[in-house]
Parts: sequence; C-alpha cells; structure tokens
Amino acid sequence: MTRLVQANRTEPGEAEPADRRGGSGRRARPGLRGRRGFLLGGLLAGGALLVGWGIQPPRQRLHTAAALPVEDGAVALNGWIAIARDGTVSVVVPRSEMGQGVHTALPMLVAEELGVPLGAVRIAQAPIDKIYANLAVLRDTLPFHPDDEGRMRQGAQWLAAKLGRELGIMFTGGSTSVKDAWMPMREAGAVARAMLVKAAAQQWKVPASRLRTEDGFVLHPDGRSAGYGALAPEAARAGRGIGSLDVRLKEPRDFRLIGKPLPRLDSRAKVNGTARFGIDARVPGMVYAAVKMAPTVGATLASFDAAAVASMPGVLRVVPVPGRPADRAGAGAGVAVVAGTWWQAHRAAGALPVTWNEGAFGRLSSEAVFEGLARALDEDGGYVYHEAGTQDAPGAAMTITAEYRAPYLAHAAMEPVNCTAQVDNGKVRLWASTQVPSVAVDVAARVAGVAREDVAIEVMLLGGGFGRRLEADMVAQAVTVALALEGKPVQLVWTREDDTTHDVYRPAALARFRAHLDAQGNILAWDGKSAGGAIGHQYFPRNLGLPGVGPDKTTAEGAYDMQYAIANQRIAHVTVDSPVPIGYWRSVGHSHNAFFKESFIDELAHAARRDAVDFRRALLAKHPRALAVLDAAVSRAGQPEEGRAHGVALHRSFGSTVAQVAEVSVEGTRIRVHRVVCAIDCGLVVNPNIVAQQVESGVLFGLSAALHGEITLRDGRVQQSNFGDYPVLRMSEAPEVETIILPSSAHPEGVGEPAVPPIAPAVAAAVFKLTGRRLRSLPLRLA
Repeated sequence: MTRLVQANRTEPGEAEPADRRGGSGRRARPGLRGRRGFLLGGLLAGGALLVGWGIQPPRQRLHTAAALPVEDGAVALNGWIAIARDGTVSVVVPRSEMGQGVHTALPMLVAEELGVPLGAVRIAQAPIDKIYANLAVLRDTLPFHPDDEGRMRQGAQWLAAKLGRELGIMFTGGSTSVKDAWMPMREAGAVARAMLVKAAAQQWKVPASRLRTEDGFVLHPDGRSAGYGALAPEAARAGRGIGSLDVRLKEPRDFRLIGKPLPRLDSRAKVNGTARFGIDARVPGMVYAAVKMAPTVGATLASFDAAAVASMPGVLRVVPVPGRPADRAGAGAGVAVVAGTWWQAHRAAGALPVTWNEGAFGRLSSEAVFEGLARALDEDGGYVYHEAGTQDAPGAAMTITAEYRAPYLAHAAMEPVNCTAQVDNGKVRLWASTQVPSVAVDVAARVAGVAREDVAIEVMLLGGGFGRRLEADMVAQAVTVALALEGKPVQLVWTREDDTTHDVYRPAALARFRAHLDAQGNILAWDGKSAGGAIGHQYFPRNLGLPGVGPDKTTAEGAYDMQYAIANQRIAHVTVDSPVPIGYWRSVGHSHNAFFKESFIDELAHAARRDAVDFRRALLAKHPRALAVLDAAVSRAGQPEEGRAHGVALHRSFGSTVAQVAEVSVEGTRIRVHRVVCAIDCGLVVNPNIVAQQVESGVLFGLSAALHGEITLRDGRVQQSNFGDYPVLRMSEAPEVETIILPSSAHPEGVGEPAVPPIAPAVAAAVFKLTGRRLRSLPLRLA
C-alpha cells in the first residue's frame, strides 16, 4: 500500500541548490587533480581526444542519420516525433520499459512542449541511432564529489557527454532515463510545435506570433483552427529552415502535464494481456532452445554426446555455445538443444551427457572470497576516492571501529532470461527484452559475422531488468544457435535455475570503518575502506569492447560522496578481481555502501549517547535540502506502535536524496517490517504517481535483499537455484509504504534506484533498538 503525499515547503536557494554550493571545509587531496586527469585520459580512449574535437559543441540530438520510419502516411517532424493524418502523435522512446514508467514519463515531456493531450500519443520504438544515446549515464560515471562544482568537473562532464554522443550507446539504467531525456525530448516537442505554427501562419498569411497551440490544434484569435494532422506535411517543409523558427521551451508555471499524476499509458495492455514481453515473441516457423549450463564458475566445455538425445521427442539439433571465460559473462559455456517446443528442448537438455573442464575455480567458496577481501584490506591502502583534512585526532575521547559485509546478489527478475533470433541470408533479426539495444545489435553482429547495419532488433517489454538485461550473453547464445538453423528463427529461454546460477551478480564486499569522536560525541575524523570487485572491469570488455581499467566509481559510490559534512575524512577502495561474473544490480554500489555508511553513523550516534536523528541533523547543516528530506520522513513517521521500533537512514544516490523510517518488530528470530515512510527529493517531478510507484518498488526490492538475499558458493557452484532458496519478499511480508515527494524546481534526478539503498540500514537500526544486537552482515539475520 502506498500513500502519496506532496509535501509543501519553500526551498531556499533553489536556483542554485544549497547542498551543491559549498564543501565541508575539505582541502584537495595532493595528487588528486593529476589522477582525475588520468581518469579523463582513460575515458577518452587513451589520448584519442583532439583539442579541436574537445572545443566543438556536441553533435545535435534532433535528427536521425536515416529518415525516421513512419506508417500510414504519417509525417516525421524530427527524430522523436511523427504525426499521422488523424492527429495521432507517435513519440520515439529510446529507453526500455521494464516497469519503471518511461513509456509514460518520456512521452509526457514531448506532449507537454508539443501541446497535445497524453491520450493522443502512441509509443514508437527507437531505431538504432546515436541521437538516442544516453549521455547522462556516462557523465554520472565520473568520480567527482557532489559538492565539487569546479571547472574540472564541468569540463569532464562536457567531454563525457560528447563521448557518449559519439559512442551512441542506447542504455536504460543508472536512473537516468528522465534525467537524460529532459532537454532533448522537450526540445524536440518545442521545435515541432514551432514548425506547426509556422505552417499555419503561412497558410493564413499571418504572423506566427499571433498564434497559439492547444490540444493538438493551432489556434488564431479570430477563431480559426487547424489540427496538427492536417498541418504536418506543410510543417515538415516549413521546418527545413529551423533557424527561422521561434522555438521556446515552456516555463514550469505553464506546464499542463508535467508534474501531474497522470495514468500510465501501458497499464491497459498489461492488465488485458496484450502487452508483449520478450518471452511473448512469436515468429512463423519458430523453434525453441534450452541450454545445459556449465555447473561451476569459469568451467569450459570438454565434450557432449548429441546422439544420446537425438531420438527424444521433438529434438532437432544440438548446438554447443562455448562461452569465453575471459568475458566473465553469466552464461558461460553450455550446450543448447533445439526442439519443436520449449519443454521438449528442456527435457532433452536435462538428459544430455556433457563433460566439463572445471578450470581454476572448481574449488571456489564464499569463505575463500571473503578471506581474499580481508587480506586485501589488510595489505592494500586502496584507491582514495575522497580525502579531506587529516586523520590525526589528538583530542579524541573515543575511537569506534566496525567491519561490515555484503554478499553476492542475483537479480531474480520475474521474466526468465530469453532472446529470439533469426539469421538468414546474412541478415540477423532479434526480438529481445534488453536494456541496451545498441549493445545487443553489436554483439549479434559480431557473433554472426555481419555488419551492424544487417542486424534489426525489436525491443520488447521487460519483465524486470534491475541491471541483468544490461548484458548481452543471452543474445550471443541465441544468435549462435540461430546460425546453425539455416534461417529458422529460434527462441532461447533459460530456466529459473539457469538464471540464478549463471547471473552477473552484485559484487560481494567487505568494509572497515574507524572514527574518532571528541568528548561531546562530535566526529573528529572518519576513515572508511572497502574491498570488492569492480563491475566496470568486467562489463566494459565483455559488452562494449572497451578496456576495463582504472578506478571504478561504483565500488565507492555512496561512501566517498556522502552528504554528511565531516571535516576530516578519507574513503578508499581496494579492487579485488572477482572470479565470479559481476554486473550492475539495482542501485549498484549504493546498495551495500549505504548499509555500511548508515550503519556506522548509527553506531557513532549510540557511542556518543545521542539520538540518531539529531546526530544526522548536526551533520547536515550545510545541506538544507537533505535535512528537509530527513525531517519530512521523521515527522510523518510519528511514534512507533508498542512493541516496535523505528530505524532511520538517509542516503543520496543518482542525484536524489532519500530518507526512510522503518517500523520494525522482532518475534523470536523473525524480523518483521510493518511500515516504511520514505521521503525523496528528486528535483522536478514529471509524474508523481510514477515516482511513488518507483519508491515502493525500490523499498520492496531492497527489503528482499536485506532480509533474504544471498548468493553463496561451494566447490565452484552457486548454491541457490530458485525462489525456494533465493526468496524474494512475499506479499505477507510487504510493509505499508508511504511516499513523501518534496517539491523542487531543480533539474530532474534519478528515481528508479534511490529508494533501494536506505532500507537495509534503517531496518538494522531498528533491530538494534529492539534487541541490542548490531547486525553488520547482510542479509539481516538473528539466528
């Protein structure tokens, strides 16, 4: 249950957010500027940046390289908008819909500026084109502190955006969909509106300044009107000289759609069953494939006996799909069985005799992984992501230390991993639920040995992504099988067991903290160091063909960029290569670093004999927006019911600040969360209904991991296989979630992930109040 509340408050300094103006009194770490320069050099492909290229403006994001495909006489006004004769507006949405609401929020941006009702909008799939690249996600990978607004950060973000436009990676992730589309999609709508007005002005021989638009019509003061559908052909001609257009973005005070809780455009199809997910693809003549996966991490295929299953019902082919161990992809090595139905393929794959080479990790265990992380913390100082002041604390009255641990986690999306592929006459067609269509096309082209222009993709709805569908291992498998079928389309589907045991997991991590407090309980110095794998070191080589080198921001995000003003602090990370495939998991490094950081804050408040909320308030004096979020959540939460306790956590991630108050009880060894109050400042809100849905989703997703999530290894094998031993939150465990959205006129920030990180530390803090036990390892267990 979600109760949505729009909080009312006045934000000081909204034009220049207060929590971005100043630092915490920190000084630049010696050598940090040089290291950031090194990072920029790595970002820009090892010195490929030329001065001339660097000072040029980024390429335009309005028109596609090839004409936008249209149907039934529709007219494309730019790369984002086509208008049919009946006035229906097709809006190109370049981000994948996986439940987060982008098929509603992004069309709202265009509809607002174009001046049409949302009901007149239809979704059009984006072709593979560089104007649809996600520039915000690359900018956000830069390891700058949020309080750093200097020229180096601005210049680096400029270059990152330019590089993102050149790479053209169509990427749905990092809570950046609205953030990235905010300007280009609004500008596309505003340009199209200006073209339509100009067309009407030419027809009526009046100044364009006298005309206005409303609900899909251009209106004249004398009562004349013309619908967009009738004007579109002439508008396309009138818009060829864009420089002559009067293009103005609406002021927020004039918004009619943005900021309104409008119903989602995809709800009806998902309710009546007409929505088509990847697993729903149906192609004439299609056959099915199931894969027998390698049982251990990094194992390779030695041999298999295809004859043993050749006579089983429906079996058509047996195709090896040898993974490349260097790629560290979740799929790894396997053998696919192709049959007339998926069940036939699955039964035959289970019966197929296969011999494996277990390789170097045949004896790998979770204990060995964490022993390696502990050694790394003992022996290596790590890369320092942020340092201010000194760790000397001569006036310290007490020193507090703690060690925290987080396990590998699987994504466990509801829709099983799948991909449908056809290879025929040098052409490849894909039907896939993917977060990275451009990457899927590149991988398919590489596997099939064709040019990327010879690969077509239909991006289906995603039954959950959470980062798992940022990978293309299932695409590589499906295309490999399709190559052997001489033009016949094949749908490859993994079982839940395949998915759980062959994921690209959230990295395991170990963290140690030390803080010095004075006699009044104030923090004199803070030192945090963690160890774990770097996702980028695996993801970039296996999916993008780019080097995975240098510091990876995701290892320390949520730790080095915390919102608390602590004069003396040092945050470092030791990268330990993960033998297990690792990937982006919803909220990435924030998912565990928030637990480490907020749990330690709670421990310091207790040691100082101060209330945990007041302790945080004192550290937020220079960040009034974050303080307002904390106060909003605490005020709304009130007092816990008898026998329960409140735990509080505050965390900033993906540009948004979230505070959560979890109301918890303990019955024996069972931890029960009854209610979560969640306040969020995510900048200007496009659709508050979608924000509330995402907050609730994030709380439940994070709570599943906090109470149950753990992937363990023994003898190189993942021990969990299905929801029986890798459970997700059941409906009977789901708390009431109350969402408070703080109003803002700042640029929109991330929403899809920020509610995930704070829930684990909030619950752990409440458990401590109830039991006196500090739970420093995830998942949270009392037994």
